[in-house]
Amino acid sequence: MPGQGDSCMMKIIKTERGNSLCLALEGRLDTAAAPELEVTVGSSVNGIKELIIDMQALDYLSSAGLQVLLKAQRIMNKQGILRIIHVNDTIMEMFAASRFKDILHIET
Repeated sequence: MPGQGDSCMMKIIKTERGNSLCLALEGRLDTAAAPELEVTVGSSVNGIKELIIDMQALDYLSSAGLQVLLKAQRIMNKQGILRIIHVNDTIMEMFAASRFKDILHIET
């Protein structure tokens, strides 16, 4: 189907202010997109005290995406805080079902 591939992509918009970094995610954080986010986090958080992941435009979150968020949480536990913001109801259900809502700092 035309355009179907476009709906499967995720876009990451980086905004850095001092020692705070915001990664705004758009689209789907699935098995195909998770490695890109993992690389972005790993290469971007040196010296960062606050990592914000904005999920306002995120449509889908898979278990692969959850694993990347857990890795980001482990990194930030050593140097600051990870905040996940603008979580919609569907993704919050995924956090609840996986019990990640008890591990991650999530703001709806």
